[in-house]
Amino acid sequence: VQLQASGGGLVQAGDSLRLSCAASGDTFSRSTVAWFRQAPGKEFEFVSAIFRSGNNAHYANSVKGRFTVSRDNAKNTWYLQMTSLQPEDTAVYYCAAGRRVILSTIARENAYDYWGQGTLVTVSS
Repeated sequence: VQLQASGGGLVQAGDSLRLSCAASGDTFSRSTVAWFRQAPGKEFEFVSAIFRSGNNAHYANSVKGRFTVSRDNAKNTWYLQMTSLQPEDTAVYYCAAGRRVILSTIARENAYDYWGQGTLVTVSS
């Protein structure tokens, strides 16, 4: 099983970026998929997640209204559309998938079974 995150880069404040996470080796249509991030010198934090139905998405307060998570089960891929990016969004973004995630654990790292390698997003002011 492998998760491959991509789409990171260097952008200016106010710009948009879309991250992708492509999964291989298994099907993740029944998994909750998520994005976490870690900024330099800061703790690992939950960003967003979406349940297998694709209709139930959750966001950290810091990104709510600016980021949108989506998934394409046919492609075994999920996305994080990021708009109005700010310097504080600078971080390495990781995708994750878990089969036993429930609402109360959706923001917990240990709820997820599989992780991507991370993609760096740098937002300049």
